[in-house]
Amino acid sequence: MSDKPVLELRNVTHEYRGRRGIFSQSAPVRAVDKVSICVERSDILGIVGESGSGKSTLAKIMLGLLAPAEGEVLLDGWPAAGMTRRQIAERVGFIFQDPYSSLNPRQTVGKIVAYPLYLRGEGTSAERQERARKILDIVGLPLRFFDAYPNQMSGGQRQRVAIARALITRPKLLICDEPTSALDVSVQAQVLNLLLELREEFNLTYVIISHNMSVIQHMTTNVAVMYLGRIVEMNTSERVFEEPRHPYTQLLLNSTLTVAPGAGVPDLKVDTAAREAMREHPSYIAQ
Repeated sequence: MSDKPVLELRNVTHEYRGRRGIFSQSAPVRAVDKVSICVERSDILGIVGESGSGKSTLAKIMLGLLAPAEGEVLLDGWPAAGMTRRQIAERVGFIFQDPYSSLNPRQTVGKIVAYPLYLRGEGTSAERQERARKILDIVGLPLRFFDAYPNQMSGGQRQRVAIARALITRPKLLICDEPTSALDVSVQAQVLNLLLELREEFNLTYVIISHNMSVIQHMTTNVAVMYLGRIVEMNTSERVFEEPRHPYTQLLLNSTLTVAPGAGVPDLKVDTAAREAMREHPSYIAQ
């Protein structure tokens, strides 16, 4: 087993083309700005930030779906730029936010889970089906679902199918994009606990992208906070939640929806001092 980090980003930058007006020239929008991250084996890194902060773009770069304009991505110490899509897929799996839209409604669960093996040309059809049955059992789905279709399953069951599909190729790293946001509250804990159990069983490393700070606090060992395309604070989960240093991190942690007394409507409570600090120091980065 390599002692190199499972994933490393070095000063990664990515820009999109945009327009300021109908007749103006296109101007680049920097979605990711000089981001450096190191994810060690068996770590669970949580990435948090508001919509538009660059989290999804960063996930695409980690998956090899986007090439950074600047910087370097390393997988197990090897440059991802020199790898094929197949080589990256052997190391990195992905769990989508919405398990229903990410599963082919015209294919059975067995075919969906075994399909990555078919793409890689691994084994015979019977061998692929047997591996699919085993991985479905590992994620807690009875074998009767093997010939079922996604629309015959609940949201939590479909997410287990998505997890099984991501695991069947035995990746070292799983990137989870809001893995429970599309699920009922009653089943969110079941899926999160399943991910923790699978981490122990398969020695997995996770990168979890989420807006839910409770999920991040429960699941992660380290947290990276993104703001305007940059990592403004990164530390252990315990330190980030107990001693947040950046004003934006404080704003995230202090923003809670409560019910105003006698009003019956949500009242967003924020730390005013943190908001003012963000206005005064928008580019401040906590070390």
